[in-house]
Amino acid sequence: MLRDDDSLERQIEKLDRINRVLIDRIDRLEESRGSAWSMFQAAVALEQEVMVRTRDLERALADLSQRNRELAVARASAEEANRSKTRFLRAASHDLLQPLSAARLFLSMLTDTPMNELQTELTSRLSGAFESVEQLMHAVLDISRLDSQRIEFNRQPVPLGDLFRRLAVEFAPMAEAKGLRLSFVPTDAVVDSDPVFLRRIAQNLVSNAIKYTQRGGVAVGARRRGGLCWLCVYDTGMGIPAVDRNRIFDEFQRLSGDGTTPGMGLGLSIVRRACAKLGHPIDLQSEAMRGTLFRVGLPPVQNSPASRPATSGRSALPLRGRLALVVENDPEMRRGYEMILHDALGMVVRATGGTAEALATMGDDPPDVILADYHLENGDTGIRAIRALRRAAGRAIPAVMVTAHRDPQIAKSCTAMRVHLMEKPVRPPELAEILGAILA
Repeated sequence: MLRDDDSLERQIEKLDRINRVLIDRIDRLEESRGSAWSMFQAAVALEQEVMVRTRDLERALADLSQRNRELAVARASAEEANRSKTRFLRAASHDLLQPLSAARLFLSMLTDTPMNELQTELTSRLSGAFESVEQLMHAVLDISRLDSQRIEFNRQPVPLGDLFRRLAVEFAPMAEAKGLRLSFVPTDAVVDSDPVFLRRIAQNLVSNAIKYTQRGGVAVGARRRGGLCWLCVYDTGMGIPAVDRNRIFDEFQRLSGDGTTPGMGLGLSIVRRACAKLGHPIDLQSEAMRGTLFRVGLPPVQNSPASRPATSGRSALPLRGRLALVVENDPEMRRGYEMILHDALGMVVRATGGTAEALATMGDDPPDVILADYHLENGDTGIRAIRALRRAAGRAIPAVMVTAHRDPQIAKSCTAMRVHLMEKPVRPPELAEILGAILA
């Protein structure tokens, strides 16, 4: 009986162990089922959240797409407006500069006539006013062109010696009026650049140096260093404080706040824009009350012909008695050229209005030099006139092209034809220098 009780007890213990194992399994199964349910509920909630966020994102993308379309339309409109502005300025530049150029020619002749003290003061003030208008117009046209995304340059070898001589003639009166020494160090360096814009860079640097120098002088030269030929403009002016050396390259920035220094504060802005487009580095060194040095790095051109030797002034220019054929459709400009070339320089002048008249006037007696305006009447151009006159003469007559159009194609055509290019307004001393150089 006792054995049966032990057996029963063992069976009970065994069943109890089995029961505990089963209960443990059931508990684990319930826990697993609860976790899976929680995960399922979380997945459903996440899916709903994803759907909400997806709808928000789709709305945001649709709104962004609409904004992009609106911005594209606005950008196209702005670009078209900018192109229209550039076209207008290019087309209007001739009409704007033509009367100014004629006035400068007449004013130059008036300055050379005997005058009393009052008349001398009036002509001096008129010259200053014309100079200000000319600088402003050049600045507006240059900035408009440099801001254009489609700007083209006419890069070619540029003799710095020739550039320095033209600058010396142009700025000598300005420096003399302030009692400053203006010196250009002779050089035979030839660099690769756009001749029109390189001259504009140098003009602005020299003009600024003279404006902000009260005593001493301005020196311009070229120095080779670091694989570049550096165009250097040094002055003994007030210097530029370190805090101002970045802002002076912005528009309408001037160091002098007293209003006595002329200008609109656009010159260095044009220098920065032009140098950036041409890839010419700019360097500035300055010391307070000791002066300033601006340097522009230019790539040198090897094995290029040296620039022409300098002439020794107007009296030495071989112009007297030489025959000049003028092709200019504007009557005022024709009269201005006649007065400068004949009365001031002693040349024989034949003035015509277009290619056909120039050919008829030339006949069998070719001129020593042709002075032609690019923009003539009824689609006629100075390029066409020079080509026709040279063809009729059977030789390459020396020629000067005068234009208000800053078009690289005109510059390229003149370079190919070996025609000297001048920009309006025409400066009589510069015209005399150029004619003397090409006829020497």
